[in-house]
Amino acid sequence: MKFDILTLFPEVIDAVLKESIIGRAQENGIIEINAVNIRDYSKNKHKKADDYPYGGGGGMIMTAQPIYDAYLSVVKDVEHKPKVIYLSPQGRVLTQEVVKELSKENHIVLLCGHYEGIDERIIEEIVDEEISIGDYVLTGGELPAMVLIDSVSRLIPGVLSSEDSYSQESHYEGLLEYPQYTRPVEFNNREVPDILLSGHHANITRWRRKEAIKRTYLKRPDLFARFESGKDDKKLIGEVLKELEDKKKN
Repeated sequence: MKFDILTLFPEVIDAVLKESIIGRAQENGIIEINAVNIRDYSKNKHKKADDYPYGGGGGMIMTAQPIYDAYLSVVKDVEHKPKVIYLSPQGRVLTQEVVKELSKENHIVLLCGHYEGIDERIIEEIVDEEISIGDYVLTGGELPAMVLIDSVSRLIPGVLSSEDSYSQESHYEGLLEYPQYTRPVEFNNREVPDILLSGHHANITRWRRKEAIKRTYLKRPDLFARFESGKDDKKLIGEVLKELEDKKKN
């Protein structure tokens, strides 16, 4: 998987994504991340990449020419057009389902806006999709781009140690992750649930699934409402609801 990031601040991308799991994935050649400085392609003698908006208004707009030429620099030698994503609060919200969808791509170009946005003609010319990481506004697209790269990269085979590293986590199957514990057995008078110390793997698996259902029901009812439960899950849901109802009565 290759990611090209068109940005005014490539040093921000490099500083974060060269570390930890994503950094090791790059060193091992599993993913490739290339931060392209849009200013390098400006034909302005001062390397400006922004200007005042037509029609008036506050702030500056990123100009079309340097963005377009930066884009051409990353696609000039490719056989197939990459998927071009503009990180924007107007886009489709990034969810785990979207992440899974994007993980099937071979090459993604991420365009990071700044200031008051970019010239609309660039969106019309090269952008395939706009994606948002949430219903709020940031100062630029670099953080959203790194969030997208991190979330997508984790699903690329070889980036994590095994599929279990992500397949049992929050959101992967529409549920939140079950609670996790490690040593010591007791901390501040709080003990690890006995079932996790039992060594009975089938019971542990069932307990974890039930806890995932309970957490989703309590913490994210919106996710729970969309959760597609199977036959076994329906039984667990019934047990969870009964336990919660009994707890209310007591």
